[in-house]
Amino acid sequence: MSAATDDLPLHTHKHSLRIPINRLFALIYFCAILALLYHHTHSLFHSTTLTSFFITLTFLISDSIFAFLNLTAQAFRMNPLYRKEHPENLERVLRKYSDFPALDVFICTADPYKEPPMNVVNTALSVMAYDYPTEKVSVYVSDDGGSALTLFAFMEAAKFARHWLPFCRENNIVERCPEAFFEMDHSRFSEAEKIKIMYQAMKVRVNNVIERRKVDGEYITGERESQAFRKWTDGFTRQNHPTVIQVLLDSSKDKDMSDYVMPNLIYVSREKSSTSEHNFKAGALNVLIRVSAAMTNAPIVLTLDCDTFSNDPKTPSRALCYFSDPNLRSKLGYLQFPQRFRGINKNDIYGCEHKGLFVINAEGMDGESGPNYVGTGCFFNRRAFFGGPSQLLSPEIPELAPDKVVDKLIQSPEVLELAHFVAACNYETHSDWGWKIGVRYGSLVEDYFTGYRMQCEGWKAVLCNPTRAAFYGDAPINIVDVLNQTKRWTIGLLEVAFSKYCPVTFGIRAMGPLMGLSYAHYAFWPIWSIPVTVYAFLPQLALLNGITIFPKVSEPWFLLYVFLFLGSYTQSCLDFVVEGGTFPKWWNDQRMWMVRAHSSFLFGSIEYLLKSLGISTHGFNVTSKVLDEDQSKRYDQGTFEFGVASPMFVPLTSAAILNLAAYSWGHVEAFKGSIGLEGMFLQMFIAGFGVVNCIPIYEAIIRSDKGRIPTKTTTVSLLLAFALYVVAYVSF
Repeated sequence: MSAATDDLPLHTHKHSLRIPINRLFALIYFCAILALLYHHTHSLFHSTTLTSFFITLTFLISDSIFAFLNLTAQAFRMNPLYRKEHPENLERVLRKYSDFPALDVFICTADPYKEPPMNVVNTALSVMAYDYPTEKVSVYVSDDGGSALTLFAFMEAAKFARHWLPFCRENNIVERCPEAFFEMDHSRFSEAEKIKIMYQAMKVRVNNVIERRKVDGEYITGERESQAFRKWTDGFTRQNHPTVIQVLLDSSKDKDMSDYVMPNLIYVSREKSSTSEHNFKAGALNVLIRVSAAMTNAPIVLTLDCDTFSNDPKTPSRALCYFSDPNLRSKLGYLQFPQRFRGINKNDIYGCEHKGLFVINAEGMDGESGPNYVGTGCFFNRRAFFGGPSQLLSPEIPELAPDKVVDKLIQSPEVLELAHFVAACNYETHSDWGWKIGVRYGSLVEDYFTGYRMQCEGWKAVLCNPTRAAFYGDAPINIVDVLNQTKRWTIGLLEVAFSKYCPVTFGIRAMGPLMGLSYAHYAFWPIWSIPVTVYAFLPQLALLNGITIFPKVSEPWFLLYVFLFLGSYTQSCLDFVVEGGTFPKWWNDQRMWMVRAHSSFLFGSIEYLLKSLGISTHGFNVTSKVLDEDQSKRYDQGTFEFGVASPMFVPLTSAAILNLAAYSWGHVEAFKGSIGLEGMFLQMFIAGFGVVNCIPIYEAIIRSDKGRIPTKTTTVSLLLAFALYVVAYVSF
């Protein structure tokens, strides 16, 4: 137990009762994998033909990768930890208005077309309404898309906040995101309808600006826009523009309708130049770190995605239960809340909950040095951005130091001049920003890399997983967005895996074996595509050619395959269900691993390889948050949404076709007595398992709606599957 005092615990923890079982199973399973690798090696040296040698070598490589990924996955299960906070004790330890630290909230948006400004507004309003001293809250909105519409939306939001914040406070509202609140039954609140009318009017005004946009994407100004808004659109493009910082609410003078102080609300769009490197979201966050240091310099920083709204107004108090603990705070770098999503359909067909990533594995890492940073819903100790706990790396100007007290008003000329200066696109040139200070550059997954580097420097992290979700985000509702998101992760993870900071070498030395292996599991996620692709094609091609490549049912080695399959899937299912999941959700989650392996992992790995060879470069693709009515309907019905002729669908569809052909052909040959079922059982089972996993693919091929797999993709996939069969026929 950790506590501020013996009588007033701020948080408690307990270890999982499954730890001894997990460790015993990991040992047994690892021995089974070694036995399998021994079997492959023995068969390799006793191969009688070139074909058998090639097949055995392929499975040896694939199963070696599987062994590595399983070994790293077991690291999460060695010491899982479960925590509980006691925010009811916080005000007995801290005096609210004097001891509660200031809080800076960073919200990043990058594309007004894919990330509607009203979503960003809802996120900001939900955190502005926290149960926290409002004069100590500052919300910074980074608009990296250079959208005048986003600025206009927040001008409107600042006006609406004057009514929304006192309404939430006086009625003790829990759902403080306006969109979420008005979706529920709000009739019991007398002023709710009046507030709703204001909110709807704000949405109409913002949406009217959207409808008046130019063909080339520049927004047309309207009569209601302020001088700052008109200045923004004058001679301005998204690729080239100066720094724009607008203080929309100032806690030193702005008050709501109940005469309460309002939180600070600051709009930031950093300087952009087509000739400068901007480092995507990591660069935007580093600008916010510097700008906020110049204006407020709060010791606690909360980072949020633009669609991740607060679902619990007491969330900062939960975070303070850890940051206020004298036994933790000197080494506590960040506190991570799990990502949770609203609008996911009943069985989560795309596996977007990522329960393993956000909860199961995070609890396992929490038993060591703490969970990885997942990009949103994370409270940082500002000091953690400036070197390890025992080594402060001073920024290039003293005003940005994490312990610097800002004693001037945020709209004073000196403060605004400094804020504009540190947001310049060339400010980081020849500095440590992004490399030793701030959010780290060098990977498209800046969140994973930043948390990893911080923990390597000696910072600890904590997982805070309360019963009521602290935040809710939006999940993709079509498979194209799901796979594009994962492809971006793939490239970023491989950038870490094959860098000097590789978790297998650098990470294990810096953090110890369990944390190093945990981070290695994520870094090498994409190579999962190798064994999955091998098992999706090679046994099926051999079956179609009547070649036996696995032990017979009567042989002892057959039982080894059975144990490895059942052990892996049973453990995965139990972990998922114990954490509150359902069997259908788990099934869809594991199926999506197969889908990603054949598509985003494969194509992301190829893109990373080409980039490493200097053949091509990659950019940052924003996941769309715009909902299409027809897509939403099919998603709610549990129907996979394809719709476009993406190259990523070709290997996936080819695997589906080949598995169905092999499974059908195997049954025909077994019925005719041409093949021995005992020798072909494992190949038949693998093909059948592939068919069951590919049912949504078959449905998408024969459907006639807009979400079907395009005929072009099906045709190309069919030709690829046939070409592979011909090559196998000639080779075997």
